[in-house]
Amino acid sequence: MSDIVVIGAGIAGLSAGARLSADARVTVLETETAMGFHASGRSAALFEQNYGLPSTVALNKASADYHWHANGGYLSPRGLMLTASADERAAYETDAETLGTDPISPDRALELVPILDPARLAFAGYHEAAYDIDTDRMLQDFAREIRRNGGEIVTGAPVSAIARHGAAWQVTTPKGTHSAARLVNAAGAWADQVSEMAGIAPIGIVPHRRSMARLPAPGGHDVSRWPMFFGVGEAWYAKPDAGALLVSPAEEDPVEPHDAWADDMVLAEGLARYEAMVTEPVTRLLASWAGLRSFAPDRALVLGPDRDEPTFIWCAAQGGYGFQTAPAASQLVADLVMGRTPALPPAVVASLTPDRFRS
Repeated sequence: MSDIVVIGAGIAGLSAGARLSADARVTVLETETAMGFHASGRSAALFEQNYGLPSTVALNKASADYHWHANGGYLSPRGLMLTASADERAAYETDAETLGTDPISPDRALELVPILDPARLAFAGYHEAAYDIDTDRMLQDFAREIRRNGGEIVTGAPVSAIARHGAAWQVTTPKGTHSAARLVNAAGAWADQVSEMAGIAPIGIVPHRRSMARLPAPGGHDVSRWPMFFGVGEAWYAKPDAGALLVSPAEEDPVEPHDAWADDMVLAEGLARYEAMVTEPVTRLLASWAGLRSFAPDRALVLGPDRDEPTFIWCAAQGGYGFQTAPAASQLVADLVMGRTPALPPAVVASLTPDRFRS
């Protein structure tokens, strides 16, 4: 019998499993045949400390040292740039204050991203302290830590039933029934479904689709040093990726949990908003896909034991912040499970635990 079974081998499940494996024997169960298949494999992979709610920002800042130094570090320079037209000034000023970008001239913006349309661009803000995350290596390193500590990761193991027998959870999969004293729900878009299967009241976590297109480098430019750049109100964003350019309409459409795919109309509308700010038209796509960003009703992460059943542990509702918060979020989960005092301030912890949804 495992001390802890974790359901889900995305960044939430693997990071929590790795932290917990220092004190318990951990088994991670994953429906798909590979780790990080859904949201974790479709992430824009940016670390920007000021991005998110105050509780998310607290997790970002507490994760920074790990991102910089653990296992040689996971970050590389990227930067981010906010762009706006003349009629978007008010929205630009709001976003610039939220993101902490410094104003730069349109000429400087064109030096950073030469395909921006000088006839359209009126305002630009730049923030250097935004970084690419080596997401694949982070996933693999957390998985390696689990195995090094005697745990296992079982892929191709969808959970068909969860039952409580005495002091143990029984989790049934096609690859056998796994027993554990504690159960971690890191099932991403399926987190509420897992809780209901276990007889635990759901939180109200809803997945939201976000579509993405991969474009050839516009105009044959070397995009490797371009920052991530986006429109006001996050109406679209673009980010270099391995010689190509990722462009997203940045939509958040609530959907049922599923293996997501891009909505063609939403993608076309988002690409049109992007095209309105650049001089290079979109002539073809290399690929398109979508991921699910799952949010609790208050849009903060849900981390820690359930108040009504403390052996059922939530590590869910990461939204779009899974990788950048993972080091601190997983440490918080491990501290709460193992009875240690978290390093985060009590008010932040209270804003993240599932107790806030239990009357």
